[in-house]
Amino acid sequence: MIGGPSAQIIASTGQPNVVTAADGRRLTLRRMNALDKLRLFKAAGPMLSQNEPWLGMALLACSVLAIDDVPVPVPANEQQIEALVARLGDTGIAAAASALTGHETADPQAMVASAGN
Repeated sequence: MIGGPSAQIIASTGQPNVVTAADGRRLTLRRMNALDKLRLFKAAGPMLSQNEPWLGMALLACSVLAIDDVPVPVPANEQQIEALVARLGDTGIAAAASALTGHETADPQAMVASAGN
């Protein structure tokens, strides 16, 4: 759930934004900058960096800085990225997508395409 226009402005500046997922977890998010994305491409490897659906989901997951105020380490490889996606699950990914794109949706897959924009 988004905290309104202020939360959208904060999210767009790269400052942390706290949202609550449908399952009640508090997610601290920030929009990834160019260096963050470059590091994600490196962690994903050359093949997965070309896979837009996978990369979109990874971008959403890697935008999460903390879950319930417990810091989330930045994933350094494909397995760590996938473990974070699994930890967030559909509700966490949907909350991140909603907060980072400004659109409410029950289907996180629908937001993956716009995650990097």
